[in-house]
Amino acid sequence: MENLNNLYQTIMYIGGVIYAYCTDFTINLANLTGTSYYEINFFFFCVLFPFLIIVLPVIAVILKFRLRSLKKRYGLY
Repeated sequence: MENLNNLYQTIMYIGGVIYAYCTDFTINLANLTGTSYYEINFFFFCVLFPFLIIVLPVIAVILKFRLRSLKKRYGLY
């Protein structure tokens, strides 16, 4: 049981460090661009993240079809 407790503590510590780093990065980026923390968060989570969620799977499908056509053309597999 102590192993699980140690694992939990380690995961919580790593999560806290990652959160602190991301928050610090966002605050510094806001200061560098002359905007607020909330505007940078809006850009990341309401503009950039949804864009990537939509675009990256589309790119993956396109690349899959290109790879399939190249395999057929050159007789691979």
